[in-house]
Amino acid sequence: MSEENPKLAASGSVFAEPLPEGRPPRQVLENLWLFAPNRDTLGGSAWWLETPELPECSGLLIDCPGLNQANLAFLQQRGPGRMVLTSRDGHGRTRRFQEELQWPVSLQEQEAYLLPTVTGLEPFASEHCLGRGYSLRWTPGPTPGSAVLLADTAFHGGPLLFSGRLLSPVAAGEARPLRTRRSFHWSRWLRSLEALQLWLPRSTPVGLASGAGLGALRGEALIADVQKQLEALDWAALRCQEPI
Repeated sequence: MSEENPKLAASGSVFAEPLPEGRPPRQVLENLWLFAPNRDTLGGSAWWLETPELPECSGLLIDCPGLNQANLAFLQQRGPGRMVLTSRDGHGRTRRFQEELQWPVSLQEQEAYLLPTVTGLEPFASEHCLGRGYSLRWTPGPTPGSAVLLADTAFHGGPLLFSGRLLSPVAAGEARPLRTRRSFHWSRWLRSLEALQLWLPRSTPVGLASGAGLGALRGEALIADVQKQLEALDWAALRCQEPI
């Protein structure tokens, strides 16, 4: 979709052409919604998480959903929020959403240059706290600026990790790192996962919300225990893994 010569879209917003109708996200938990796979992000999955604890922010949009009337209307109805980008693979039509919603955009600093015309960028370096209970961490590997978001009470009162493409579903209840020909740096990716094991809380299971394609989960949206997924990894085999 070209972003030049804008005209009034069917929704009343200024876009290059009328937006497709689309379908709204589906509710996964009381406080969590999952958007349909977005072809602009290679079939990636975006999430909306309600965050009543954060001041002046009704929720977080994690990665960019498809640009359509249903998604835009859903987000407009939620009030002021914040966009969180877990990697360049999740950018999609960030500029268009930001122009319409006027929300700030959090992302790791190494990939901020990819969005030069987006206002409201708030880059971070290694770690950043969005507010009590919401932490961002730099996890390079899938891309130079890959990052994860940990929400301390989002998963049935316990923590939930939004992993972007750091961990991808491979079967029902299972997730693994998947190296592709587009991956940035495989050894750094594995080091990020090893560091993530130490960073995650150990006293309670942490749920996983991946930003990769979720088809392997067979209709499910979340994985219950990311620590078990990391503990089950065969590190020696992973170090020899070829791109798929």
